[in-house]
Amino acid sequence: MTTFADKQSIGRDTRLCMSLSGRPGNAGSRLHNTLYGLLGLDYVYKSFTTQDLPAAIGGVRALDIRGCAISMPFKEAVIPLLDNLEDSARAIDSVNTIVNDGGVLTGYNTDYTAVRDLVSRRGIDPATPFLLRGSGGMAKAVVAALRDLGFREGTIIARNAEAGPALAEQYGFRWLPELPQQGAAMLINVTPLGMEGAQAGELAFTPEQIAACEVAFDVVAQPAETPFIKAALAAGKTVISGAEVIVLQAVEQFVLYTGIRPDADAVNEAATFAHGPNVATRLREAV
Repeated sequence: MTTFADKQSIGRDTRLCMSLSGRPGNAGSRLHNTLYGLLGLDYVYKSFTTQDLPAAIGGVRALDIRGCAISMPFKEAVIPLLDNLEDSARAIDSVNTIVNDGGVLTGYNTDYTAVRDLVSRRGIDPATPFLLRGSGGMAKAVVAALRDLGFREGTIIARNAEAGPALAEQYGFRWLPELPQQGAAMLINVTPLGMEGAQAGELAFTPEQIAACEVAFDVVAQPAETPFIKAALAAGKTVISGAEVIVLQAVEQFVLYTGIRPDADAVNEAATFAHGPNVATRLREAV
């Protein structure tokens, strides 16, 4: 296993990449730094949070930080601070990746690509009806990917009486303010429910809904197996975890930052180190 300690010493020519998140973790740093080590690249990756987003993005520009991953709750708020939006970000008004080219900051959305690829690899029929909880930037990426894959029967569950209906109307789905008693064949959580922290023990859907579904999809990546995913695995359901999404979207970020696409073995080693062997195994099986 190649680790950060195996890298050459950090010097003045080392390129810095980073992430900004409301709840920063270690998985992104582990994955990116492992890939840098495996490929012999003079890069280093560090996660941060901030209470001053404009100042943080100003630092990305001023300090020539090569790339910056953007997580909740900054994916939409960051847009006015950028110079350009690539098509994937412009289409859904949500950014999860910034690339700095000589002080020019361009926003991308690799979440969309990762979700689209994972749902396709699992072979999920677009006729499958779904319930999706959430209405933020990541929800936009998931809903847009499903729409573009041909899904037409879906309901957005969101308490936000502005964002929820707007998201549903934009992509041609229904909206409800609260979780209904009736479930759906595919359940998708795009909220912090089950995330490490105050909501770590909470299920995104009822046990009855999980027992009746066919596919369980959780975008929460920490922990790699949320209570929702654990319950679905125990019930023998097809699952897509947030850790899988975050690995695939991070690989696309890695390519944008470095111009190099790592091979499957390197991705597997990095994913195992960052998220554990179960996530890496599910990624391999989905290909």
